[in-house]
Amino acid sequence: MSAMSNKQAERLTTSFKFIILLIFGVLLMSPFIWMVSVGFDRTANITMPFPPRLIPEEVSGFNYGIVFENGRLIASYINSAIVTTSSVFIGVSASLLAGYAFSKGRFKGKKLLFIVVLCTLMIPMEPRLIPLYTMFNSVGLLNTFWPLILPPLINGMLIFLCKQFFDQLPDTLREAAQIDGAGEFRIFFRVYFPLSGPIAATMVILAFIWSWNDFMWPLVVLNNQDLHTVPLYLASFSLENGTSLGGLTMALATVSVIPIVILYLFLQRYIIQSIALSGVKGE
Repeated sequence: MSAMSNKQAERLTTSFKFIILLIFGVLLMSPFIWMVSVGFDRTANITMPFPPRLIPEEVSGFNYGIVFENGRLIASYINSAIVTTSSVFIGVSASLLAGYAFSKGRFKGKKLLFIVVLCTLMIPMEPRLIPLYTMFNSVGLLNTFWPLILPPLINGMLIFLCKQFFDQLPDTLREAAQIDGAGEFRIFFRVYFPLSGPIAATMVILAFIWSWNDFMWPLVVLNNQDLHTVPLYLASFSLENGTSLGGLTMALATVSVIPIVILYLFLQRYIIQSIALSGVKGE
């Protein structure tokens, strides 16, 4: 009887936890669900429904049809794709190399240099706007994609994540490769890089979100509308239309987050692996 009661108590506890998590999950997802719902509500272009409702009275794909026929949105998507892909590739590649160097490398000033990298995490973007703007203006790179692609080359958060990940991998792998005569670059690309898939996937998602959603810095360096990214186009569309065309605005916002959702769905299993591996320490 006691064994059965223990099992029943465990099931009740599990069910209770599931219900609580489900309630909080629905609460967290409700703004996103409302955004998608308003995008399917054609009457929202006249007046926004109040009180807000999660299911429109009359479902219509009118707003999304206009969105996918919008030439400026397509152009901003292409611009964001170019900027995000380039900055993610550069940022993740540089962070993997830097994280490996700080974790397994042996050179003078390593700890001091790593502290300097960590200190960059305490400096928000706002104080860096003027120096960065002045630097790119002096070399004539304003109104190009380069000011959006090059700064992520040094990302303190990604470097820190990489170092912590490589710290968990055993040093014996490096020592064995050194005995075989391998150099540092060969050790990294042949031994440690194939093991870095989980942390690389995590960094790709983080860097992708940061770059895709970036608004302030592109607003400062891009004055040409033909170069506007998706957040800049959404902002300009909202300013032009004010509170009108709410359904179309929400449809645009929904389409803008689709790449992030797709990327996360493809890479989520690697993120789980990186979390699991974070507790494995090498000998």
